[in-house]
Order: sequence, then structure tokens, then C-alpha cells
Amino acid sequence: MKTQKWEELDVRLSDPVLKTLKQLKYFNMTPVQAACIPLLLNGKDVAAEAVTGSGKTLAFLIPLLEILQRRSEKWKTMEIGAIIISPTRELASQISKILDTFLENIPSLKQVLLVGGGPRERDVEKLKRGVNIIVSTPGRLEDIFSNCSSINLGFCVKSLEFLVLDEADRLLDFGFSGTLDIILSYLPRLRRTGLFSATQTKKLRELIRAGLRNPALIIVKEKSNVSTPINLNNSYTIAQPDNKLSVLINFIRLVGFEMKYMIFFSTCACVDYFSRVIKILLPSINIFALHGKMKNERYKVFEPFRRAQSGILICTDVMARGIDIPEVDWVLQYDPPSTASSFVHRCGRTARIGNEGNALLFLLETEDAYVDFIKRNQKVELQKTETKLDEDTVKECLQQMRQLQLKDRLIFDIANRAFVSYIQAYNKHECNLILRLKDIDLGKLAMGFGLLKMPKMPELKGKDVSFFVGPDIDVNTISYVNQQRELRRMEKLTKYQNTGVWPVNLKRKQKQTESWSESKKRKLEKQEKRGKRKEKRKLKQQFTTTVSVKKKKKRISEEDFEELAKDIALIKKFKKKKISQEVFDAAFGV
Repeated sequence: MKTQKWEELDVRLSDPVLKTLKQLKYFNMTPVQAACIPLLLNGKDVAAEAVTGSGKTLAFLIPLLEILQRRSEKWKTMEIGAIIISPTRELASQISKILDTFLENIPSLKQVLLVGGGPRERDVEKLKRGVNIIVSTPGRLEDIFSNCSSINLGFCVKSLEFLVLDEADRLLDFGFSGTLDIILSYLPRLRRTGLFSATQTKKLRELIRAGLRNPALIIVKEKSNVSTPINLNNSYTIAQPDNKLSVLINFIRLVGFEMKYMIFFSTCACVDYFSRVIKILLPSINIFALHGKMKNERYKVFEPFRRAQSGILICTDVMARGIDIPEVDWVLQYDPPSTASSFVHRCGRTARIGNEGNALLFLLETEDAYVDFIKRNQKVELQKTETKLDEDTVKECLQQMRQLQLKDRLIFDIANRAFVSYIQAYNKHECNLILRLKDIDLGKLAMGFGLLKMPKMPELKGKDVSFFVGPDIDVNTISYVNQQRELRRMEKLTKYQNTGVWPVNLKRKQKQTESWSESKKRKLEKQEKRGKRKEKRKLKQQFTTTVSVKKKKKRISEEDFEELAKDIALIKKFKKKKISQEVFDAAFGV
């Protein structure tokens, strides 16, 4: 498809939208924008698949704004005309910021961002101040629809014109199918719907059939049979489990610190641990860490990295989809992603909107078959890159990892959690036929994590870990820097030494938040109601059985009485010689 200017669209865009596009320096449409915008503006539902970084956000924001502006009747303060649902807070926040830029030139429309991580009441207050467009994560939107009586959101969406499901395949992968069903039940059927994703899945096709009216299917690829950006240089390198980190550190030192890197790890625990280690090994570059369990802190990390000219973001796949971070030079995949599609999404954080970018995948010697798997499954060509192994860097990495753990027992705990989580995640890998845990030297892997001691776990039973050599130290002597934490540990340790049983009763209780308390209260109330209903059913059943038995007994006793009365009457007649001996004997069967 040839490049088109915005002014060349068959359907003319409004002046405020064209003005904003000029301010943002978007002079030409991308293929996905040129394909989707006319269809949506002509009343069609659209299901669009396009590679990451292809401009899908503007492909639905522009028609959304045009549709709302074209309504003859002015939008009321609490009348919602459009809803955009996104799988993560970061992506929802990013969409909201772009939308804000457009709304600066369209003051008649108001938007609100609804995401989890904060009190529901705060979002309700935002809604009460007036809104026409909602950008939200699915969990928070469903919560307000279902549980907020102070604002009838179901009434406010009666005039909904446009629903957008961004990264729709990921919404389903994250298990939001039930949540989406609840949200859709509140929305009017006569609306326009847009589904935008980087990959098509079976679940997504089912959603398209169920939620869209005769949709137009749009598939846009920059190059035949290629699912990654055309300007992306994709490569891989081979490393040993015990020196993988040193290869990564040496690579960054050689490429330079004036770059912007994203390093993907497989688990949250690995991000927690290696972000601390890399901060020590690379002190002259800003290190950011982000994963799905950080909740409120994620935004505080994401925005500074987004604005930074250089730095390293160490993250999980929570940052693999839809996020637009300017000028990411390198995507480094420290671990193979859990799914083949995640490989493409990770790479898509660089080489966005026609820019050049680089991606490097770190593989172990036992994982080389993964290259052919990605080539066949995702149509991605990977070029092998030789990375330099520096023995001094290997020693430096091991020394720094172990020193960190010796200084603070908290790091010792985090290192062990990271190792355990990595093994458990590896065991559940989608490609477990070619990425097999039994092929890895777990002793070398433990050295690569810089462990002081091999942890006890079922996956290590019967495995050869002879390569692992820990320092000659009693790990019980390592103390926490936090004095309160150390005091609790010593109390536990003393009781354990005296009894031989670890005192779980000294474990610190989780601090109860208000929302957790309310949830617990509702749960107990439901359990109590279920118990009462069960008891009532039991009593009713017992009563029914008793009555039935009594009726049966009553019926049997009446029959017996009648039979006995007949026998007595015959005896009396026989004594009074009113009947003969033959009749009497015949009556009693003699």
C-alpha cells in the first residue's frame, strides 16, 4: 500500500484532528491507519491485525474522535460515547496521554483514565466530574460497572457509539474473557466495535464472531510472511549457563552506555534479583526495574525510563505489548519467552514506526533448536552473533553477586527465589519439547545466579549439580540489614534450634488493607448464607422424611385395625352360633 497523506482520505477529517496530527508531526498514514480509518468512519466493525509499532493507536483514536464530533446533539456531561479497554496500566496510560493531546483542540469532549492500583473511590470521583470517553483496564471497569452504586455507569453508556479492545489477544491471554463478558453485557448492541492486535488467536476469532456485526478483517504486514518490523535487526548468541550474565554485561559495555536498552527476563523474581546485580556491575548507566507484581510503583518506573535519553529497563513480558517507548536501541532477551508470540512482541519494542532497531536473544547451548522453532512458527530470521567472553568479567559477576548476598540476607533470599522461579517457569515453557530442563547443567545454572548454596526443590532431586561450588560459609550467619527483620529471624532460628521445628506462628501477618477486609467480610457473609441455606435444606429434607414415615405407619396401623376388627366380629358370631364351624374355618384359612 502506497503512502498516503491524511488529507487524501476519502472521508475528510475534522480541523482539530488534522491540527493535532500536524503538531505531533504525523504527516502520513501507516498502512493499518489507511485501511481501518475509512471503514470505521463508514460504520463498519473492524478486527485488525498488524505488527507491533505499526500505528494501531491512531488507527482507532482518530475515527473515535471523528465519530463523537459528528453527532448532531451535544454530548452531555455524564454521557459516555466511547470506551477503550487495554490489558495493562502502562498501555492504558499511554493511550490516555495521546488522547489528551487531541482533546486539547477538542474542548467539548472529556476523557478519564481508570486503572487499578488505587482506591475505587478516586476513579468514581473522576467520573462524577464528567466524562465522554473512558480509557480503562478491564478489571477496574468491570468493578465500577458491578459494584459501584453511587454512579450508575450502565445508564451512562446507553448512547455508546464506539468500543475499542486494544491488544485484544492479550486481553484474552490474561484471562479477562469472563470480565469482558460482564462489561459487554452492560453495553448497547448497536455500536461500532474495533479489535486491534498484533496476532490472531483461536480465542480472538471466537470473540470476533460473538461481539462484532459482520466485521471487516484487516491484516497488515510490512513484508510478506514477516511478523516483526522490517527495520529490525534480529540476532542471537550462545552462552554457557554459568557465564550468561557476564556475556550480557560485556556486550553492553562494548555497545555503549549512551543507548536505551530493554532486557527481558522470564520471571518477576529474576527481575528483582538481576536488577540489583546489574546496578552494581554497570554503575554509570541508569537502571530501571519493572514487573507485574509492583502494582503502584510501575508508573513511577515507566515514566522516568520513557523520558530518559539512555538507560536500561529490566522487565518481564508485562512490558512486551503495545508500549511505545521512544528510541529504544536494543531489546535484549535474556531468557526465551514463554510463548512464540511473545518473542515477536518483545522485539517490537524497538524499530517502531519505521525507525531502525536491534534485538538480541541469549540462548544456552542446549537451546539452539529454538532458532529453527521461531523461524518456522513466527517467520523470523535470526542471525548468529558472536559475543566476546571475558574471563575477568565472569569472575567479577560471580564475586559481585555473592558479595551482595553476604552483605544482606534479603538479597540471599531474592537470589534463591529467582533461581527457583526460573526453573519452575522453564519447566512450564510452551516449547518444552526443545527447551528441556533435564538438558541444562543445573550446577552451572546455579553458578550463573551466583548462589551461595543450592536450594532444596523437587526439580533438583537426582540431578548432577557437581559443577556448583559454593563459598565455605554457614549461610545462617548472614544477617538482614533491616534490624526488625533480623530480630524476627533470630527468634525463629532460636526456637528451631531448641525444637527442631520451624516456628511458622512467628511469621509476620500480612497487613490488611481496607479493600481486602471488605472482600473477606463479603466472603464470610456468603459462607454463612450458604451454611444457613444448607441447614435449611437438611431440616426440610428430615421433616419430609419424618412425615412420610409417619403417614406410612398411620396407614399400616389403620389397615391392621380393620383386619383385627373383622376377626373379632367373626369370633363373636361363632360363639353365639350365628355361623357354622365350616364358615369360621374357611374365614381363617383352616
